[in-house]
Amino acid sequence: MATEDQISLFNLPTSQESPPPKDFDPEQIPVDAKVPIPVGTYQTMEQMQAHCSRCFRCGLGQSRTHAVVSRGSVLAPIMIVGEGPGQNEDEQGKPFVGKSGQLLDKILASVELSAEQDVFICNVVKCRPPENRTPTNDEAEACKGYLLEQIRIVNPKIILLTGATALKGLLGIKQGITKVRGQWIEQDDRLYMPIFHPAYLLRNQSRERGQPKWLMWQDIQSVKAKLDELQEG
Repeated sequence: MATEDQISLFNLPTSQESPPPKDFDPEQIPVDAKVPIPVGTYQTMEQMQAHCSRCFRCGLGQSRTHAVVSRGSVLAPIMIVGEGPGQNEDEQGKPFVGKSGQLLDKILASVELSAEQDVFICNVVKCRPPENRTPTNDEAEACKGYLLEQIRIVNPKIILLTGATALKGLLGIKQGITKVRGQWIEQDDRLYMPIFHPAYLLRNQSRERGQPKWLMWQDIQSVKAKLDELQEG
């Protein structure tokens, strides 16, 4: 049963202008209900990890091995948002560590970006959907407060959205990824770019011009060029 402190969270402001008090304890937020997560709830990813590991805001928590919060640097200028953990990620507790993650690391390295220093990697949902299915809208919404807090803490210059779930969840764009990939989208004073999910590239191995891998090479070069431009400005 929720305590009075927990119940009072329903009345906490959620705007950037009115964060929770400095002595606010995120442990007061119930982990078994869709209570809003106020802006400024978490000071560190470790704090969030501890909370997510006990989270049952949706049914995905019932079958997880580990909550998968992030990997990479909280000081990174680039954030990559995926869909949800797979089996390897669920077992290891880190995002993008299976074949998709290995390919992602190679793509980043191809333009001299370090997956551990230049990039912060996370997912729309922090627990693995059964059989690696697409997260439902309710599951994504239940986890969205965590993702928004990650964006606030890292404060990246560029956010890359891998796949349609991330695109819809953060920008509300319902178009297929093939129609909008590679395009810069400015929203909330940030630069977003939808890109192909590495898993999609694994299913489409051709490197011929116009094919997904060729397009991804164009996109990641554009990302590196934009980052260099922002850092020089």
